[in-house]
Amino acid sequence: MTYQPITAKYEEGTVVLPPDVDWPNGIKLEIQPIEERPRTWADIMKDYTGIADDMPSDLAMNHDHYLHGAPKK
Repeated sequence: MTYQPITAKYEEGTVVLPPDVDWPNGIKLEIQPIEERPRTWADIMKDYTGIADDMPSDLAMNHDHYLHGAPKK
């Protein structure tokens, strides 16, 4: 049987598997630490994608008009 890779945590001397992992006792594991990367700007902004759904349809072209009162293009 083939098992899919998972991400687990090491806490107080024990490898803690996610609760939905149902592997048999005695299964051999290959363990390698991974570095956690900080969230990128794109990761942060992804949380806000689609939140403003009532903007003018020409906002991209005329953002100076809507922000600063410049004439529309």
